[in-house]
Amino acid sequence: MMSALEERRRRAQYRAAHRGTLEMDWLLGRYAAAALAAMSLAELDRFEGLLTLPDPELHAWITTGEGSGESEYATLIMQIRTFHGLGPGQ
Repeated sequence: MMSALEERRRRAQYRAAHRGTLEMDWLLGRYAAAALAAMSLAELDRFEGLLTLPDPELHAWITTGEGSGESEYATLIMQIRTFHGLGPGQ
């Protein structure tokens, strides 16, 4: 039987990889596959919150890094950008 935490991770993985656009499926799905297992409860809460945001906003934050600085998700966006080799100045 799957624990509640494992179930949340599984659902977050599915939601990350099935956004509706191939590019966002890839950006968030690959990150989720690599990072979810190591996330704390607080980090998982934050990631689930990020998944509720609209794709155009998320896509801009992840690909350009602009506009996410004031967001509560700024650290998570930077982690996703770094995972994909899109760190500062890239």
